[in-house]
Amino acid sequence: MKITALKTFRVLPRWLFVKVETDEGVCGWGEPVVEGHAKTVEAAVHEIGDYITGKDPSRINDIWNMLYRTRFYRGGPVMMSAIAGIDQALWDIKGKALGVNVTELLGGRCRDKIKAYSWVGGDRPSDVAEGIRKLQKIGFDTFKLNGCEDLAFIDTHKKVEHSIAIAKEIRDTFGDDIEFALDFHGRVTAPMAKVMMKELEPCRPLFIEEPVLAENCEYYRILADESSLLIAAGERMYSRWDFRRVLEGRGVSILQPDLSHAGGITECLKIASMAEAYDVALAPHCPLGPVALASCLAVDMVCYNAAIQEQSMGIHYNQGAELLTYVKNPEDFDMSDGWLHALTKPGLGVEINEEALIKASKQDVSWHNPVWRHPDGSVSEW
Repeated sequence: MKITALKTFRVLPRWLFVKVETDEGVCGWGEPVVEGHAKTVEAAVHEIGDYITGKDPSRINDIWNMLYRTRFYRGGPVMMSAIAGIDQALWDIKGKALGVNVTELLGGRCRDKIKAYSWVGGDRPSDVAEGIRKLQKIGFDTFKLNGCEDLAFIDTHKKVEHSIAIAKEIRDTFGDDIEFALDFHGRVTAPMAKVMMKELEPCRPLFIEEPVLAENCEYYRILADESSLLIAAGERMYSRWDFRRVLEGRGVSILQPDLSHAGGITECLKIASMAEAYDVALAPHCPLGPVALASCLAVDMVCYNAAIQEQSMGIHYNQGAELLTYVKNPEDFDMSDGWLHALTKPGLGVEINEEALIKASKQDVSWHNPVWRHPDGSVSEW
């Protein structure tokens, strides 16, 4: 079997799909995208196509190493996301060619389902109680929301108290019937993170995500030593080498590699194993589409330290399309009990509606995250 072509489909809400075709008619699907930079990653995917056309798609490890190690300038969000999407598609092809789900190729499942959590609210947290109640009716009991709005390098206690009040309201309203995590989204500097985490301790959030930017990860250990709250991070780390630095520095309790950003299934399995050796849990980042989620589930089902899985159903970014809009087998992604179950169909287990993708890709899609500014006019982290 040989790879013959790569086709890409950029579609709403902010997704990019790649189809890898072979001379035997078996095709695989991947989701290589950096949110807000889909066109850039799309160009990188086609550049990669020049390297892998004519190659045997079953030699996944060789192709991964070739795409990573033969590039003098390597790593980073664009290149690792392009590799990730190709890697997902190659695993999809291999499973389909052998008639088994990818989890069987990875040694078989160590669990049958994983707890799913749902995003509540938008970029700026406000009253989210109504949203939580709606999702509880579906079966969810675990949620995540933005932990704060934009904060200045050193901000006021009034601004801090506004964010803390939201978390207090949620805990007071729902008690222990739910779990909720708070995403600082890299909006908080190290000095303010220290203040925020101390004030949030009585609210008992499940974890605090990205309390400071990944490039300042040396503060994770300092913050962890001063707080009882669990720290999660990793959506803006792109390889085992990025994660090694965090694991060696300690402080992080939950790693969140993104299967569409951090080199795909091949790389994230290694990241997960590294995390397990440090007694750190795995919770893959996934605010994207169905192929990304199917890839996450493959890793979740074979990694002992996988603890919880993000998914994008109903997320505020999903304008114009939803998680299962382009899927032919939505019943396999049922979350009515608040869990995501192991996919069992051959390959990644997701059947993509190519006709719907082709139609949707005819519309120009160009999503960009907003640009925020502080009251003094300086640029704020989003």
